[in-house]
This record gives sequence, structure tokens and C-alpha cells, in this order.
Amino acid sequence: MSEIPAELKYSKSHEWVRVNDDNTLTLGITDHAQAALGDLVFVELPETGAELMADDAVCVVESVKAASDVYMPVSGEIIEVNEALNDEPEIINRSPYEDGWLVKVNPTGNELDDLMDAEAYAAILDE
Repeated sequence: MSEIPAELKYSKSHEWVRVNDDNTLTLGITDHAQAALGDLVFVELPETGAELMADDAVCVVESVKAASDVYMPVSGEIIEVNEALNDEPEIINRSPYEDGWLVKVNPTGNELDDLMDAEAYAAILDE
């Protein structure tokens, strides 16, 4: 069973969003997503300052099985990327919700309200 922290919001495409104390957002892929992908070997991160809309591809994660786009669950500006993933993409496999975050975003839209809570996300995984 995948880990699904209750304090996060989730997208149908298996990204998670944490609202930080300063109202910025931290984004990553869920435990379910990293498990489905398998051992990650490469992450292509965006440039800081990039402004993306919800549902735009924000980065690419590559595993021994496949390459997969990661999508923006909200519109916003990339204010920080997790540089540690350049040398150690497998951090996502070990710690998808903490050390394996992908980007931090200054949100520009209100799509956060459209995301699922942990209970709703768990329900789609059970389908």
C-alpha cells in the first residue's frame, strides 16, 4: 500500500503539493508514482524563474523502465529546484515526500482548490 500523507494535496497524475508556511508550494511525485516507475536514474529539472501553467510538464523523471513527464498541478513560477536530484535521483525512491521533492513554486493561480485530499487520492488508487 502506498504512503499517502494526510497534509498534502494530490493530482490525478500522481503529483503531490505541500503548502509551505510562506504560501509557496513544494511539489513532488507520490509514493505510488515512484513505485510504479521503479529505480529512478535521471531527473530533468526546470530552470528557476520558469512560469508554467497547471497541467504543463514541469520536469521529466527517468527510471530503468521508462521516462515520464511530471505535470504542474498548479500555475506558478519555479522559485527553487532540488539540485540534489541531479547527482542522486534515487532520493525520490527513498523519500518521495521529504528529501525527494522536485520544485518549489510561487503559485499564480487558484488550482490548489481543485486538487484531491489524501482520502480522495487513496480512492483513485483503489480503482
